[in-house]
Amino acid sequence: MSAENRPFDGLNSLGFAKAPEDTRVVVAMSGGVDSSVVACLLKREGYDVVGMTLQLYDHGAAVHRKGACCAGQDIHDARRVSEQMDFPHYVLDYEQRFREQVIDPFANAYLDGETPIPCVACNQTVKFSDLLTTARELGADCLATGHYIVSRGDGGDGGSDGGDGVVKRQLFRPTDASKDQSYFLFATTQEQLNFLRFPLGEVPKSETRAMAEEMKLVVAAKSDSQDICFVPQGKYADIIAKLKPEAGKAGDIVHIDGRVLGHHEGIIHFTIGQRRGIGVATGEPVYVIQIDAKTATVTVGPREALATRRLELRDVNWLGDVPLSHLPDTGLDFSVRVRSTRPPRPANLKVENGVAIVTLAEGEDGVSPGQACVFYADDTPHCRVLGGGWIKRTEPVIKDWSQFADGAGIAAAE
Repeated sequence: MSAENRPFDGLNSLGFAKAPEDTRVVVAMSGGVDSSVVACLLKREGYDVVGMTLQLYDHGAAVHRKGACCAGQDIHDARRVSEQMDFPHYVLDYEQRFREQVIDPFANAYLDGETPIPCVACNQTVKFSDLLTTARELGADCLATGHYIVSRGDGGDGGSDGGDGVVKRQLFRPTDASKDQSYFLFATTQEQLNFLRFPLGEVPKSETRAMAEEMKLVVAAKSDSQDICFVPQGKYADIIAKLKPEAGKAGDIVHIDGRVLGHHEGIIHFTIGQRRGIGVATGEPVYVIQIDAKTATVTVGPREALATRRLELRDVNWLGDVPLSHLPDTGLDFSVRVRSTRPPRPANLKVENGVAIVTLAEGEDGVSPGQACVFYADDTPHCRVLGGGWIKRTEPVIKDWSQFADGAGIAAAE
């Protein structure tokens, strides 16, 4: 009996009602340990695996760049893994797309006084849009990645039928909280989510390493990437200055009490909540409170002036069961993260005149336009991810800065 005619009882490990050998999986391979283990595990299970690595910037310049994903060495490593485990591997030149959809918006956001998150934009566009389309064109049943997040949708473990017969997959925080990547995947649409698979969602990172060693993969001892891939050593201002020469517009550094404390050589050198490297001395700790892109003014002040309570969001991606337009007048009580390094905190979501408004139960420091506000069902370790949105505008807890005139109200902030 041929493989095509062989009966298969139930669902395979990726949730398809057919044998693994009849299931084509495109694996997004960055050249790191996680995606390499995903590809090799699926290959060992008998799936029809096709590895794909994206060339996102100049290959020649990238070869000598370490600590970043998708560089020349990483492409080489992904190819070696595919050769070792005997599955096809292709490199796609997405350099132009990456420049247009990730790098340019990143630079423009800083010029607007925002603090962008390029990794979210990369997942949202290049990886989960362009690469996903390519995977479909290759006849793949799904696109698998090495992200640490849980996706469920077989009807018995968290999937829901939207009434059209299509089981809608849902996102949950992963088993390994230290590797939780849900903050960077909030913009994944329902259509994309239904096609994506995350085999490492319920696997601790230590176990992933152990599996790489057990399979004797050439990347088993490779360290995790740390930098934004196109910003080596974290020197983002240098990159922006090269892309946008006008980014060096000088301006004033002003205290919220009205004092002009100094001058700067461009707002791209500042982010909301920044304390170090501001370039002024006041006798007490000060933080960047506000950035005005139009006037190139950077406003600083004490830490308590950073507290934010109300957020206005744009481009919301909602993965909840009830449409946002059907939320009650009292809104929805849930949890949110406004930084990838912070745990989910209680909040309320309302839609006012078509605009999503999040009110935080307690003030959060250092929240900046351009960052993400990610939604969670609650604050438990394995809770459901409900989407999120980009922060368009913030409203401080302290609205009247006059109390800081002549230094009044300034508290030591540590």
